[in-house]
Order: sequence, then C-alpha cells, then structure tokens
Amino acid sequence: MRRRPIARRAPGVADSLPETLDPVLRRIYAARGAKTAADLELTLDRLLPVGSLEGVEAAATLLADHLAAKRPILVIGDYDADGATATALVVRVLRRFGDAPVGYLVPDRFRFGYGLTPEIVAVAAQRDPKLIITVDNGVASLEGVAAARALGIDVLVTDHHLPGAVLPSASAIVNPNLPGSSFGSRALAGVGVAFYVLLALGRRLGLATALTAQYLDLVALGTVADVVPLDHNNRVLVQTGLARIRAGRCVPGIAALVEVARRRLADVGTTELGFFVAPRLNAAGRLEDMSIGIECLLADDPAAAAELAKRLDAINSERRSIESKMQEEALAIVARLNLDEPGAALPAALSLYDAEWHPGVVGLVAARIKETVHRPVVAFAPAEGGMARGSARSVAGVHIRDALEAVSTRHPGMIERFGGHAMAAGLTLPAARLPEFGRALAREVALRAQPGMLDGILYTDGALASAQIGLALAERLRAAGPFGAGFPEPCFDGEFAVVEARVLGERHLKLWLRAEPRANPQEAIAFGWLARPGSAVPRVGQRLKLVYRLDVNEYQGLRRPQLLIDYLEEA
Repeated sequence: MRRRPIARRAPGVADSLPETLDPVLRRIYAARGAKTAADLELTLDRLLPVGSLEGVEAAATLLADHLAAKRPILVIGDYDADGATATALVVRVLRRFGDAPVGYLVPDRFRFGYGLTPEIVAVAAQRDPKLIITVDNGVASLEGVAAARALGIDVLVTDHHLPGAVLPSASAIVNPNLPGSSFGSRALAGVGVAFYVLLALGRRLGLATALTAQYLDLVALGTVADVVPLDHNNRVLVQTGLARIRAGRCVPGIAALVEVARRRLADVGTTELGFFVAPRLNAAGRLEDMSIGIECLLADDPAAAAELAKRLDAINSERRSIESKMQEEALAIVARLNLDEPGAALPAALSLYDAEWHPGVVGLVAARIKETVHRPVVAFAPAEGGMARGSARSVAGVHIRDALEAVSTRHPGMIERFGGHAMAAGLTLPAARLPEFGRALAREVALRAQPGMLDGILYTDGALASAQIGLALAERLRAAGPFGAGFPEPCFDGEFAVVEARVLGERHLKLWLRAEPRANPQEAIAFGWLARPGSAVPRVGQRLKLVYRLDVNEYQGLRRPQLLIDYLEEA
C-alpha cells in the first residue's frame, strides 16, 4: 500500500521558543505543541506535584501502616516490561524504606491471564500477605480484589488502564484515568503511577526524594516500553531516567540488558530502550516467565544480572523466530482477504486467527500487520475451553478499547473480557464467534474512523536542504529528545538519486543517495524493507521519494550521518 507523506502543521508558536535553538529544532518542537522554553525544561523539579495525583496520600498512609507493623507485602505485577519495571521499582523501594517482608508474584499469562484474578489471589494467599499491591493492573479486577478482601487482605491498586463502570472494592486506588481525575497527565504508565505512590510514601515517612528518584532508570524503561504518550510529565520522567542510565547509575539489570543488545550505556536513548532493551525483557513474559526479567532488574550483583540478561537474550531470539513465522502467515491471510475483484478493499479493521499461533506473540504480530495495512488489527491464538485470546493494536485516532466496548455493548455475550487503552487492548472470546466478531469490529471502526485515518498517511517534519543533512544536525537531533509516542521522533521527506544499492542479511536495504547532483552521497539503510510485500532493490540512478530519520552511525570510532529510511517509493 502506497503511503502519502504530509508535513506536520506547526502552530504559530515557534517564535515563542528560544532564539538560540537550531531553526530545524524550533520547527520540530513547535509541531509537537511546545510553546515556550518551559516546555523544553525536563528537570525533575518540573514534574507534576506528587500530591496532585488523586489517591496517593491514602495509598501512602496504607503502605506506611503496613511497613511500620512489618506485615508481609506482596506485589502482583503484569507480564510486560511496564509491569516488570513497576514490580522491581516497588519491591526495591519498599525494601529500602522498611523491614517488612516484601515479595512479588506475576501471573502466568497462559494459565491465569491478566490481572488480579481470584485464582491468583488463591496462589498469593499461600504466602500469607497482609497487603497486596497491584502494579500496571487491578482497576478491572473486581472479583480478584473482592476475593482478597474476603480473606482479610488489604489491596492497593495502582494502575493506568481505563476503568470499567464499577471500581474494585480496594483499600485504595491510584489511577490517573479514574473518572473525575484532575491530575495533569492521564498518560502515566503503570511504572509512573507506582513511582508517584512511592514518592508520596517517602514524603509521608520523611525520607529524601532521592531514595526513590535513584530508580528513575526503571521508570524510563517501563514508560518507553509501554508506548504511552510522552507528554511533558512523561518526558521529564524519561529524560531524568535516561540521564542516570547514560551516566552508568542504573540498576545492574538494565546495564546488562544494554550490553547483551550490543549498545553503549552512554548512547542510550528512547530508541535503544524501545527496540533493544524492552523486547528482551518482554520476551520472558511472552514465552516463559516474567520472573526472569524481574529478577534481572532486582539483581544487585552485576555478574548475576549479566547471566539473567543472557537468558533473556536467548529467549528473545526464540521469540523473533516465532514472530517471523507468524508474521508471514498473517500476511498470507491478509493477501487472501484482498480479493482479486477490481476495487476490492480491506475491511476497516482486521481480525486474524491461526490455531497454531503462540498466544504470547500475537500482540507483536498485530503491531507488525497494522504497520502494513494502516488500520486496527487484532491477532488471536487459541486458549483453553474453545476460547480465543487476542491482542489488538490500533492507529492514531481510533480508540481501540472504546471500539471493543461498543462491540461488546451491541453484541452482549460475544466478548468474555477485554481491557486496554487507546492504542492497544486485549480480549478473550469464544473461537466459534471470531468471524462474527471480525465483522462487528470492522463496522465499528468504520463508524469511528475519520477520513484519512486508514490511508497510511506519514506525518513528517518536511524537507531538509542538502546542506543541512550532516553530522552536526544529526547530533543535535539525537540530543533533542526524548521522543516517542505522542512526541514523535523527527522524520523528514525528500527525493534522492540512488548512487549504490545492496542487500544486507537478506532483509535489509543499504543505499548511498544524493539529494542533489553535486552533493556528497549520503549513507542510508532501510531495515527489514525487503521483507515487505512487493519490495525490490532500487536501480542505480533511480530517483526515490523517502521518509527518513537523520541519525548518527558510529563504527570503529568514526561517527557519520546516516539516513534511517521508514518508507520509500519511486519518485
């Protein structure tokens, strides 16, 4: 599917930004809504006030009481990187703050599914906790919270997912997405919510903020990994966490994961966290047991952390192999949907299923196929009892959880359970109803999608002059972050002539390009481009339209600019 680059519209606020900024950066920041120099200040004192997040004071009092009485505390996490970092953060800080026994438990996604279920409460009860803390889950766990309270266990829910119509009967709930919340950021990840609770606890105990802030590396990793919007508050959390990682003041587990990914701590940014560190951490929860990842993040001995990171790296390699096969099968399903009739079009949303697919990898497949077809995708794998468990990924402008809620309302009993947020969600339903569900979701998305949302539009920051494409600007762009969801990494569009082209590793395209006839050739690479349907190696002399990011390529001590190609087509 051909894509259409459109330059982002920058509101007329660039003149309010510092005049000392590079003109390209002024344009980039303005297009992302930055209005003044204060919007670019990312020091910790710019964080939204701790007490402004509803529920943190009640949570701090509850925690302080249990710590003072040295009652056993159990953290119930989620099996993704956000949940793992939040679990490690809470366990580490509570152990620093008091002598109460603090442990953790992560549900096996294949046996128990997501959240604080009654079955997990029964397992947790064997450890005789007096307080259960949920991180990155719990706001929809009505039955599980009730089961814990019936056993006399207090429950503190910390979550960021959208709640249902009824809240659980927890001892305290902290969630910026609760109805009526006035907190200045609804974009906190699960680890961000946990961080706020711990800041409030530290203040309640009269302890220095630095005792909690020293773990901002965990907060940065979980926030980036969960692909939550990087509003100003999240950018503060990520930037201060990245500063600790680059300075080598991170937990040994993060340092070990960076090393097995063959990256340098000093160069770590959101790209390294999101594409190299987080996948290795997530792999444990997808294929085996996220406890491996959490133990890596809890390890204080660098040698122990390194061994666990190697295990995670091996699991991730297996995940990549499984994902590659599933992605090919998913693309084949999509190809069959594209009928041979003239004018045939894909549905507004796709629902894909294969009886052999791995339930821990369907979310990745949905994300990959979404990037190919530019519309919401749900990928399903079989579950016990004739059920199918799916993971959904959406496009900007289509709130996938709301769409699922609408389908559930229009078709009572079709979806057994669902949850999530705007861009991602999970659900379970009878496998026999998958065709019916696919049609219902496509109709719902078609009703909600505005013109252009499903057209694969690529928003760029416009063109760069040939003289601007160089190491100096690449270095400034790298230092200008953090970038991510909601505050996208700068990308540009332009036409280039092919000077040389070759294939790397069967799937990657390496190019040397000229923007103008007398300009120096620019090195460029399109990762995974040749795995896309209909792709080919360009001819020497061919003119290409590109959407690309300007980055720094360092090899054997030499730093040079490199174009990272997101999209290309013949001009």
